[in-house]
Amino acid sequence: AGAAPGHADVAPVLLALILILAGARLGGALFERFGQPAVLGELCAGILIGNLGLLGFHQLDSLRDMPGVDMLAQIGVVFLLFEVGLESDVEKMRAVGASSLLVATLGVVAPSLLGWGVAKLYFPHESEFIHAFVGATLCATSVGITARVLSDLKKVDSKEGQIILGAAVIDDVMGLVVLAIVAGIIESVNRGTDFSALSVVWIVLKALVFLAGALWIGRVLSPHAFKLASRLRGQGLLLTTALMFCFGLAYLAAVIGLAPIVGAFAAGLILDPVHYREFTERGEHRLDELMKPIATLLVPIFFVLMGMRVDLRVFGNTAILGFAGVLTLAAIAGKQVCSLGVLEKGVDRLAVGLGMIPRGEVGLIFAGIGTTLMVRGERVIDDAAFSAVVVMVAITTVVTPPLLVWKLRQGDRPQRPAKA
Repeated sequence: AGAAPGHADVAPVLLALILILAGARLGGALFERFGQPAVLGELCAGILIGNLGLLGFHQLDSLRDMPGVDMLAQIGVVFLLFEVGLESDVEKMRAVGASSLLVATLGVVAPSLLGWGVAKLYFPHESEFIHAFVGATLCATSVGITARVLSDLKKVDSKEGQIILGAAVIDDVMGLVVLAIVAGIIESVNRGTDFSALSVVWIVLKALVFLAGALWIGRVLSPHAFKLASRLRGQGLLLTTALMFCFGLAYLAAVIGLAPIVGAFAAGLILDPVHYREFTERGEHRLDELMKPIATLLVPIFFVLMGMRVDLRVFGNTAILGFAGVLTLAAIAGKQVCSLGVLEKGVDRLAVGLGMIPRGEVGLIFAGIGTTLMVRGERVIDDAAFSAVVVMVAITTVVTPPLLVWKLRQGDRPQRPAKA
């Protein structure tokens, strides 16, 4: 007798998880032995697994596109940002809020303009909408990559860490707004209609209302929600209530067109140990301690999967590599401009600029949307442009962890006293 249909469906996912978790642990342990963060080893393990087909071993080619694995990876990055939000101090983030806002603004404007210029240079006869969309793909920042490095180095609470995290979240929101506006204009042109200024105002308003509303309502409701839950008896109530809160805000963010990770980060930022004091007083662990085992399981899946989606064959096409190389330089240079937005004295501006470099899953999502948009019967992002964006995303994602580790650890070194 064969396995039941449900068992047959889940079997490949279970096998994929064995390989992904084994790769994550081995890769992470190897890089940690050389003083590098585990996330870099997880990314490299994913690149290795995802490109075994180049050596003639194609049995694992389907892993990168498994819906079950992708779903677990997306939940993993939601947990990561929720955990980072829990580790962040709202007062410290508020203190560097002006810097975060200015850094994020420069980090959206500069790369977008540079990306538009590069696309115009390489594709002068293509539509302006194509140039604009390529520019839009460069404005994103993958907060997940940088957040993991800061967490590994215990730097989430540093001034640089707070500015980077705040700016990366704002950057994500701004980037999604830019994407929605550019995509809306392209769709309107393709339909032969006008894209009204009112639509732009509505997109921006939704993002602002969500962030302000989430922080305000969460501050008001979360103490009452945890107080009510504390009256129940049973194991795991603190974790269950917190995850419901996290998923709820992540869901609301997705509903209004923002990335779910923005809602998850906001949820972690809102929750304070004083809100669930009744649970800890009766012997339960702190929320950040309860999250560790779940995050340890699911978060590496996301980073291995990101590595698996890097196709090394793209690096063999010299025509694409030329465009991709210049696009990558524009992507890196654009995010260094944002370091000029740091207002506080004594903050390592280069570390902030480096922390904003990775595009990760956000850049891939932007490019993927571009392949679905049409202007006069032609895709906005064709295969060549998409491959170039993938190369840019891969390079910015892989180079950021070691560069950020180098810069932050350099700042930790004791300064030698000046010679008399």
